[in-house]
Amino acid sequence: MKSNYDGTYKRYLKANVFDFYLKETNNFNEHQSSISIDGILSLYEASFHLVEEETILDDAKKYSSKILKEYVKRNDGSYISLLINHSLEYPLHWRVTRWEAHWFINTYEKSHNLNPTFLQFAKLDFNIVQSIHQEELKDMSRWWKKTYLAEKLSFARDRLMENFFWTVGINFNPEFGFFRRAITKVNCFINTIDDMYETFGTLEDLELFTKAIEKWDLSFGMDNLPYYMKICFLALNNFVNEVAFESLQNNEVYIVPFLRKSWADLCKAYFVEAKWYYSGYIPTLEEYLENGWRSSGSHVIFLHAYFTIPNVLKMEQLDSLKEYPNIFRLASIFCRLVNDLGTYKREKETGDAPSSIQCYMNKSGASEAEACEHVRSIINTLWKNINKEAHHSSLSQDFIDTILGLTKMVLAMYDHGDYHTFQDSEAKSGILSLISQPIPLTC
Repeated sequence: MKSNYDGTYKRYLKANVFDFYLKETNNFNEHQSSISIDGILSLYEASFHLVEEETILDDAKKYSSKILKEYVKRNDGSYISLLINHSLEYPLHWRVTRWEAHWFINTYEKSHNLNPTFLQFAKLDFNIVQSIHQEELKDMSRWWKKTYLAEKLSFARDRLMENFFWTVGINFNPEFGFFRRAITKVNCFINTIDDMYETFGTLEDLELFTKAIEKWDLSFGMDNLPYYMKICFLALNNFVNEVAFESLQNNEVYIVPFLRKSWADLCKAYFVEAKWYYSGYIPTLEEYLENGWRSSGSHVIFLHAYFTIPNVLKMEQLDSLKEYPNIFRLASIFCRLVNDLGTYKREKETGDAPSSIQCYMNKSGASEAEACEHVRSIINTLWKNINKEAHHSSLSQDFIDTILGLTKMVLAMYDHGDYHTFQDSEAKSGILSLISQPIPLTC
């Protein structure tokens, strides 16, 4: 369900449209009185689809933001003011689609132009799709228990609900059930392996595990790894083969080498961070990010998503996947930096490897606040570059939407802390509202 100003959300708007507008009027303010507040809100939303070279859209954002804030001051409490305040907090382009649908259904009930039939259908649709997600979660719960990973690797975070929730936020479409099941499993393995490298494994054991994954040699792993690592490696191997078998059946493509490489790259990146931690080494920000886009785990999610979303795979694109398309790298750096902003204080207290904030502070002598601001500026630039890559990419729109879906979920889960690991009542309520609590129907 979309608001009446959401028409720009799925479109890439050429900056020369606004450039022409400026040339005709000298500046935006001359036409302010002739543009409806809905139009100003649409302009504001469109400005977040900008790419780095389009300074005109930065001007449009400043102009529309100023007018919207002034409007809210004069019309506080109105329905349109609710929409404006919501957009000023985060634009639609940055919001998780499924969460946004839930919010708008509840907000639409306050509209003076309410269409009861339309609202009832929206609620029914939301609840029907939610029931599909609930069945998927039941399947994932049965799978997770059968792996015994939570029981045998008790040091790792047991976050099945959160891991499944991520997939709903990334792409909730009912026909993408296999994708959500596969990525839930990916998330569970990333969580487990991340905790193995960060909190439990010795450097010697981690080196052996990294070698086993890089070689993907089960004999080596079973002969040399400690028990908890053996169980993790074998479970991961079974999962990779499961996804590969499904792809071979449906697409007649053997994808095992692609999947194994993504996990090997992740573990090698984790091991680099482990060596930094044990040696006390603080890398430069550039060095950190070159490793950090892999240690974010996002490339693993993207690669598995590519092979599990229906009608995405194209034979001519397979070669580019070996070294990862640029949009993978940009989105992965984005996810790494947003994650750092949400977790660096806690991780500094627990003695984890240095984050991007600490790396920048160490090299530049900047304060913590200055370092955080620098990281936010990089994130804003990354948004623009991701927009450009998304527009020009030959990858399918469903897959591009999935990549964007992960960036939005990362922003939602880490922008105000670490909601993946620690949830306050608001975060828990948000998760439950999408997974287990249907929207009450109007009598």
